[in-house]
Amino acid sequence: MELSELAGRILFATTLEEKLWCPPDVTDERPGSSLDTPAMPGRPEELKFKSQGAGQAEFPGTQRLEQAAERGRLLHFFANHELLATELMALVLLRFPAAPPAFRRGVLQTLKDEQAHTLLYLQRMKECGIQFGELPVSGYFWRAVSTMEHPMDYVAALSLTFEQANLDFCRHFACEFQLVGDVTTAKLLDQVYRDEIGHVAHGLKWFRHWKNPGQGDWEAFCRQLKFPLSPQRAKGLTLNVEGRRAAGLDAEFIAELDVYAQSKGRTPNVFVFNPFAEAFIARGHAFTPNNLQAQLARDLANLPQYLGRQDDVVIVPRRPSVQFLSELKRAGFALPEFVELEGAPGLVRPGGTTGPQVEQGPAILAQVMPQAGPEIGAPSALTSLAQRKLGKLRPWAWGPDSMKLFAPLLARVTGEERTAPQRYNEGLAQLYSKSWSAAFLRRMLALFPREDGLCTEAEAGRPVNEFAQALAAIASIRRRGQHKIVVKEALGLAGHNALRLWEPELLPAQRQWMMRALENGRELVVEPWLERAQDFSAQLEMEPGGLKLRGFTGLVNDAKGQFQANWAAPNFARRIPSAVTALFAKPVAVTARWHRVFEQIFAGLEAELRRVDFTGPLGIDAFVYRATDGTCRLKPIVEINPRYTMGRLTLELMKQVCPGRRGLFRIITRKAAQAEGAEDFPSYARLLQARQPLQLEGQPRSKIRAGALCLNDPAQARSWLAVFEVAP
Repeated sequence: MELSELAGRILFATTLEEKLWCPPDVTDERPGSSLDTPAMPGRPEELKFKSQGAGQAEFPGTQRLEQAAERGRLLHFFANHELLATELMALVLLRFPAAPPAFRRGVLQTLKDEQAHTLLYLQRMKECGIQFGELPVSGYFWRAVSTMEHPMDYVAALSLTFEQANLDFCRHFACEFQLVGDVTTAKLLDQVYRDEIGHVAHGLKWFRHWKNPGQGDWEAFCRQLKFPLSPQRAKGLTLNVEGRRAAGLDAEFIAELDVYAQSKGRTPNVFVFNPFAEAFIARGHAFTPNNLQAQLARDLANLPQYLGRQDDVVIVPRRPSVQFLSELKRAGFALPEFVELEGAPGLVRPGGTTGPQVEQGPAILAQVMPQAGPEIGAPSALTSLAQRKLGKLRPWAWGPDSMKLFAPLLARVTGEERTAPQRYNEGLAQLYSKSWSAAFLRRMLALFPREDGLCTEAEAGRPVNEFAQALAAIASIRRRGQHKIVVKEALGLAGHNALRLWEPELLPAQRQWMMRALENGRELVVEPWLERAQDFSAQLEMEPGGLKLRGFTGLVNDAKGQFQANWAAPNFARRIPSAVTALFAKPVAVTARWHRVFEQIFAGLEAELRRVDFTGPLGIDAFVYRATDGTCRLKPIVEINPRYTMGRLTLELMKQVCPGRRGLFRIITRKAAQAEGAEDFPSYARLLQARQPLQLEGQPRSKIRAGALCLNDPAQARSWLAVFEVAP
């Protein structure tokens, strides 16, 4: 029989007997002309594909495999997969009659194996009391592969994706069947596994034959797959390295696949690190981060990966290295899908002004937003992302910069998030202002007129819009005996855009700083400098159902108020850190009292958030300070940050920590690393691992019991490295 005749019979037959029959002698002397892909293969009525989402049988998993019927249901899925593979191989023989004869002979041999596998599953399934066609069958494999335009599409999508994944699934389910005493099915899966190694090897051979010789296997594989297929489909729950090596896949390919992530069905949320939203709100297109700030945005761009779930998307200028991601995976962290946004021909600030050129091409996402509007052409990475259904858009902060970046994606948001009021607006912009936080604090303090230990209204800070008002506010504070004063721009980066007045008289430079800011329309906040004893923060999430507390973290700032570290103690989700309440005479009573204060603050804040239609993360910075009489007092609101914060990041990291442990998140500079004896960040990472080796416990996903790990790639970081340390 001619190969084309056999392939046509298998593809269009409406009985299993015809589909699973193959004569002993097959020739390929008359390949014929190319066949257009049919909508679906011929099948018996009971095995026709169900429409997507309608009447689909739920994959049974391994929960009740001790029951014969449940084992039969699982085998029903496997049998359909093998039959689909048989039909797709028949299709490739008919679609590409001019393919090399050796390739076609290899496909025929693989087809025979798939027929044999189907028959084995049918027999074993019958012994378990299940008939083929008793359950609805999926046509996903057909939809994903049958659109192939070249034999290379076939080997990429079937051989190197679905059959490669079977190297994992066969081993996994063979072990599960073995555990329930079904040795017969376990041996069947072992046989399929051995055959799959050969099938992957055949596909790999021809993939390498057709791919661009200038590309490595992994790069070519990623480029060849067409959405919704991705390398994520090429692996199971546990990566079987041994089988892949036997099939001929190289170490680089296996390592890349191990850390690759993309959603296989769940609609992903999209994250990006844009730490300068507040500055963009204040300055608009006039704001340009300095070199150190821009480097911080580049170095820490991957940090949102710890805020989301597995298969969420994180936009970065450069994907972290495989080695770094492998270490995170070993520590139990789920890996997101990274989308690199680089090589854009021009960069624009939120106002549309052309920005500075970027070193070595990558877009500095949080410094200047790439051309992202549909009218000027979005970067290819965003264009690709805009073809997919998306869940929530989760920038570090909503502002004009993130609105510009996410413009091409807004139409792809699904469900309730499509109309969710979490976008940037003028009401939300107001929440970033330190003068708004100060005014809100004064309103909250009025609810506790006789509460001992709280700061006074005079210590909440006063907004000023004229230089004369600033002078009057300074004089008023000094008349109360508080001679150290801080003047802040109402909108600006923490620790920056602030003036410290320690001298009895204003210096000319200080007067000029305030006058220049006010002349440029920037509001100032004048407040007494308070001697801090302990900083901390409350991390919250505004949801449709209301404002929810996520937990408390300790906060470490330097003398200028710039962030250095966050820490979280056990039970961080329920109580203010004991390091805060221990500063007072009666810690137990103080804890209850301060919790009541914060409950009132949260209620008041929720009303304000509803007024401006805000949903999403936010943090409240607070501190305990020593008054002039030596007693400790609480300033419950220093500023409100309507965005993600490093405190929230710390709480998310704590989910990966064993109970009863303390976590410390800190950001170190290259200079600080060198002060500890490290030449650069990679050597610092090695030093850290030697001093605080990572200790993990738990299965199947480990948690951190003790030790330290780097949170951004030391090999790529230039100026800033984020570190997480866990200890008793």
